[in-house]
Amino acid sequence: QGQLVESGGGSVQTGDSLRLSCVASGFTFRDYAMAWFRQAPGKEREFVAYIKRSGGTSYTDSVRGRFTISRDNAKSTLYLQLKDLKPEDTAAYYCAGSKSVGYLSDRAQYTRWGQGTQVTVSS
Repeated sequence: QGQLVESGGGSVQTGDSLRLSCVASGFTFRDYAMAWFRQAPGKEREFVAYIKRSGGTSYTDSVRGRFTISRDNAKSTLYLQLKDLKPEDTAAYYCAGSKSVGYLSDRAQYTRWGQGTQVTVSS
């Protein structure tokens, strides 16, 4: 079974910051690569960032330098620090887990998903 529960979303202004959290339970968190995806209304769910079991990270171009993904294996928690938020960052943000070692920006690699947390950025 297992579960991922996101929190930390909200409504903010352009330029503000947020920190999203995703708490895992029911499975061995450290054995999974973890990622954040987001989905805006009427759009496909898109990759935002991933962090490997080793700690290596990757970001989509539009958030590189503004967002930071991290993990705390002792707490079974994944984080996404969002800075300098823009209206185009408005979306539901989902955390996901994968036991794959490659193609980690591809949502098809992920078998575990949270329910999402909404981020709304107004200008």
